[in-house]
Amino acid sequence: MRTINPEHIKALLEMINRGPYYQLLSMKVSEIGVGYSRMEVNLEQKHLNPFGIVHGGVYSSILDTVAYWAAYCELDESAGLTSLDVSVDFLAMASSGLILAEGRATKVGRSICFTEAFVRDTQGKLLAKATSKLMVLQGKQTIQQAIDVLGCGVRDNSAMGDSAMCHGVTVNGVLPPKFLDR
Repeated sequence: MRTINPEHIKALLEMINRGPYYQLLSMKVSEIGVGYSRMEVNLEQKHLNPFGIVHGGVYSSILDTVAYWAAYCELDESAGLTSLDVSVDFLAMASSGLILAEGRATKVGRSICFTEAFVRDTQGKLLAKATSKLMVLQGKQTIQQAIDVLGCGVRDNSAMGDSAMCHGVTVNGVLPPKFLDR
């Protein structure tokens, strides 16, 4: 197994947490590693349905996100993922406080990945869980494409120097390499 570059993960976390959908839902991915990911969400009014509890779509978005990132570290740099199926079970209600999510890869294949995800409150109570199937996409939905969408691609920042950063990405539009052993 290849060794993940911690500088890549650090820059990746900074970049993805500035993504528009993550900011809309105030989702913060806190860890990504081989076979797992973790996220935190401080519940706000915007997360609640008309009955004052977390909307099922919020749980679904959180679970889909940590399921995705759980498989990420085992893919080549030129590969991306897309969700084929997310099956969510809503188990308990929440309306305030911090919720924690964790994703785990159960099988990462060449074309399909299987993951599971869990949302808990800070006391460890299981609020929702999911299983997910993700399709591996060679050359599509890559991290480089995310860099381009977030506006961190190549641009003229000569006055800032080569080490200037945009959301964790160097101004030449490159994250540190994903793997230490190429």
